[in-house]
Amino acid sequence: MASVVSTIKQKKKKAKHSVSLSDLKTLGNQLLSSRAHINNLPLLLSYVSPTSPPPYALESLLSLQSFFTPLLPSLPPSSPSSKPSAPDLQDDPDFIYRTWLRSKFDHFVRSLIDLAVSPDSDETLKEVVLDTIMEFVKVGNCGRFHSAIYHRLLHAIVYSSISIYFLIDLLVSNYFKYIDVRYFTYISLEKISRTLESKEISDVNEDSIDESHSRSSMEVFLQNIHYIISRVPHMEGLDEKSDYEMWSRSGNDSKELSGNSKAEDKKLQTEKSNNDVLAAAKIAKRMKLKFTKAWISFLRLPLPLDVYKDVLVSLHQVVIPYLSNPIMLCDFLTRSYDIGGVVSVMALSGLFILMTQYGLEYPNFYDKLYALLVPSIFMAKHRAKFFQLLDSCLKSPLLPAYLAAAFAKKLSRLSLSVPPSGALVIIALVHNLLRRHPSINCLVHWEDGDETAKDNAEGDSGTGSDISSRKPGMDCFNSEESNPIKSNAMRSSLWEIDTLRHHYCPPVSRFVLSLENDLTVRAKTTEMTVKDFSSGSYATIFGDEMRRRVKQVPLAFHKVTPTSLFTESDFSGWTFNREDGKEKNDGSDENEITNEHGRRSAKRQVESS
Repeated sequence: MASVVSTIKQKKKKAKHSVSLSDLKTLGNQLLSSRAHINNLPLLLSYVSPTSPPPYALESLLSLQSFFTPLLPSLPPSSPSSKPSAPDLQDDPDFIYRTWLRSKFDHFVRSLIDLAVSPDSDETLKEVVLDTIMEFVKVGNCGRFHSAIYHRLLHAIVYSSISIYFLIDLLVSNYFKYIDVRYFTYISLEKISRTLESKEISDVNEDSIDESHSRSSMEVFLQNIHYIISRVPHMEGLDEKSDYEMWSRSGNDSKELSGNSKAEDKKLQTEKSNNDVLAAAKIAKRMKLKFTKAWISFLRLPLPLDVYKDVLVSLHQVVIPYLSNPIMLCDFLTRSYDIGGVVSVMALSGLFILMTQYGLEYPNFYDKLYALLVPSIFMAKHRAKFFQLLDSCLKSPLLPAYLAAAFAKKLSRLSLSVPPSGALVIIALVHNLLRRHPSINCLVHWEDGDETAKDNAEGDSGTGSDISSRKPGMDCFNSEESNPIKSNAMRSSLWEIDTLRHHYCPPVSRFVLSLENDLTVRAKTTEMTVKDFSSGSYATIFGDEMRRRVKQVPLAFHKVTPTSLFTESDFSGWTFNREDGKEKNDGSDENEITNEHGRRSAKRQVESS
């Protein structure tokens, strides 16, 4: 034994990794066979390293896993604050030996984590390493979940500077189906997020030497956290079901009712079923609380723009329904809504849900929504969802008349500068506004001399400004005004919609005719479904026109071959001569004109002579 160890040490001093796999296998077998070969442990640990060849690291890993797994329940805690209760144990050789084994086990776990996140490790080795770490998480705490090891693993994954998506995908596919793994994932991500938040505050307060490098590293960390937290399965249906799985206790619940009578079995089964339902409800409540803390801590961080957009897109579907208190997101959503541009558009979905379902009050909501109506919004990626939410936000009959008029007028002004697909959406939105709010139907036809309408407009808008000095025919609507109440929309008209009657795109000119109906008669009209027009484009319009059935197709040729360039009805009373001098038509009117011309010529000749 001593000769084998000394030979391997001599070989390591001469050349790195010159030891054969058979020698490592011999060392592992000796370590597992007898306590006398415990000196093989540090040597095998030295090969569990990213610098070792994968076969050497794998062979050492398997031997050390087999050695430590049965010893873990007897090892003392690794916390430095934990000391033996009896002073005599400090001098106990067995306790010293077990303490030394615990330190070697901790070193082994650190080496495994380094191996898992190393760019030099291949995917096969990473998969084995992850399974080994999760096995220690399962049995390393006397049958309970070893959260410390799992936290160290997630911490290393988040703080990895390379792409670790393969490792996360393995964790998601193999272990996120267990409820305790998901539970402690939320706990660890919350701790990491809070650490990053404090680090970000310290970096802001102190002048960083390499600020750009620190910022890029922070963005990578945040992308890793988002990749993990967005792939944790939700707790759907757990309140009604009790068939959940736990990683740290899977397989321990054996059939305890086999030796009882049928009556006792039935009673115990009923009690166990009730306890399972209560446990499932309790677990669901705790999971929702940890889910909320993890997401709120993550959303406090300075998210990169790509992560910011991904979060806003899915926030109303994958986060808000599962929060213990969704109102806690109001700060994040209102801050996003105030940014403007595409970020505000993407934040509108979550903010609308909080306002309509959870009672959030946001006084400046319609002012911000009015400011989002710019020509670029009709080319945005998420314009379809935005137009549907815009239609829903303007549906309330309690909306003031000046506000409905401002939106109708702003949309009609945008119809002059947007693509045909945007004009179709605008017509649908204006149609719904005129139908829902009869008080703004005065915008359909407005005359300068209508003093009664002017007085009504002043009363509705509340501005009280004098318009007697404005020139006739001038639109008093201020399209640059960001405040709807100051836009003077009630003193204007929807003349822009009338110009769409002569739009170059036939679907637009046809669709605008729907506004000719009396929309104040709600019984005879229906609302337009904005969803049918919100995702339109040139391609969809062209496809609809190609599929459209036309009764009579206009032809570019004559059914009968024409004999002249013009017909008689084009120029009545005129004659057209052919090139050979012959008259094209021999009608009586033409002959009379010719004879009269001859008589006048003869008369002039006589007078001249």
